[in-house]
Amino acid sequence: MIFKSPYHDVTIPDLSLTEFLFQNAAEYLDKPALIDGPTGRPLTYGQLVGAIRKVAAGLAQLGFKKGDVFAICSPNIPEYALAFHAIASCGGVITTINPLYTADEMANQLNDCKARFLVTIPPFVAKAQDAKSKSSLEQIFVFGEAEGATPFMSLLQNDAPPPNVTVRSDDLLVLPYSSGTTGLPKGVMLTHRNVVANIVQSLVNVDMAHDDVMIGILPFYHIYGMVVVMSLVLKVGGTVVTMPQFDLENFLKILQNYKVTRACLVPPIILALAKHPMVDQYDLSNLKQIFSGAAPLSADLQAAAAARLNCNVVQGYGLTETSPVTHATPNDPARVKPGSVGPAIPNTETQIVDVETGKALSAGQEGEIWLRGPQVMKGYLNNPTATSNMLDSVGWLHTGDIGYIDSEGYLYVVDRVKELIKYKGMQVAPAELEGVLLRHDSIADAAVIGISDPEAGELPKAFVVLKPGREMSEEDVMTFVASQVAPHKKVRRVAFVSQIPKSSSGKILRRILVQQERDAQKS
Repeated sequence: MIFKSPYHDVTIPDLSLTEFLFQNAAEYLDKPALIDGPTGRPLTYGQLVGAIRKVAAGLAQLGFKKGDVFAICSPNIPEYALAFHAIASCGGVITTINPLYTADEMANQLNDCKARFLVTIPPFVAKAQDAKSKSSLEQIFVFGEAEGATPFMSLLQNDAPPPNVTVRSDDLLVLPYSSGTTGLPKGVMLTHRNVVANIVQSLVNVDMAHDDVMIGILPFYHIYGMVVVMSLVLKVGGTVVTMPQFDLENFLKILQNYKVTRACLVPPIILALAKHPMVDQYDLSNLKQIFSGAAPLSADLQAAAAARLNCNVVQGYGLTETSPVTHATPNDPARVKPGSVGPAIPNTETQIVDVETGKALSAGQEGEIWLRGPQVMKGYLNNPTATSNMLDSVGWLHTGDIGYIDSEGYLYVVDRVKELIKYKGMQVAPAELEGVLLRHDSIADAAVIGISDPEAGELPKAFVVLKPGREMSEEDVMTFVASQVAPHKKVRRVAFVSQIPKSSSGKILRRILVQQERDAQKS
């Protein structure tokens, strides 16, 4: 059966994202849109809107045109939003890159999406130059100043009119990268309409308002931070206080000093808020809601955090491929169901499907979660096979997650059939790590799975077959992988085995390794 949202459908404006977000900005031009948390440096709505127009004009003068791709590789700072919307205003496409990526990881993404330009911060310019030498990149910009890069703010120094370009709602807006249900990271094609729709849908039961102050710790390169924090808050005229990296003490200071009212977080941070003794040293009384996403939050941890902080703790669900939100718990303590990610947001349909038979299931039955709605991606860039594997001919997105829906329409996510590992809410593709492991001269074969961890959610564990006569320690394997990947992708556990279980076609049977791990934990 098809489960409908309990909410009435909403009308989706036929606007570009930038037009949509700043429709009412004239009402609060002097109010901070974003504040740099560590320094207190504000960027008002008036400054932001004016700078977006100027930078868009500067980009057009450089020959940046509609459909061109511009990469942003930066931690969270106010200028991130400026760059994002200036590019979008030109009809450009933004691809967001984790700033902790290695040069090779960066180059792979730049080449896949054929990015022309990139903006980063001074400490990462050398890495960006290395990536440029291996990619299609034409020019590097920098927030601030650094040798070998053009100051991004120099784009403000022009008197040209905004570019004469029509940005339609069905134009491509952003290319975040996701592994989907399997394989290597792929560019997720999200249009202006996808993201605008998701904001309109989410605002029905995510009751954000102009007097809200949101902590901007979720990385803006990740779809959760990009849409739910950087975009949704600006739509209602609220303020985002940015943090470039997580540090518990500084995080607590910012929550206290800026009187933060809303916090979109991931379970590892919520765990610290629920358990760490340092929390008691700070006044967090202005915090009225914590919204958890990107990874499952246990009912016990949800209740513990709510009790300690005396605020509402709720969960939501979604994917990069759904812009991201599909389900969200209302900000009403009476409507919170611990362990549930809530009902579907407006204009969103859900099916629970038997993994073996493909049969649609009823309430209370567990199966794969399928989703359909205007927030669902256009597809994967340059990858029709992966697109057709995840998105069927009638618009259902096959998530690879296992869950059930109760009699009141609340979704519970309980497991996963897809191979993706979630380390502190960040995606780790097993196939990518296996490729890295097989580069080592001493490794004959390898497989990677996620294993349960109370703090991180899941840890990447490698099963390694050594070549005859070769020796490696667990530490050797972990050090080798760590030297070639971003920190969140590090292998954290290693087991040496005689062979990797595979199908007759040679496909790694990770489910066998997963089951072996679960059996071992029970014994």
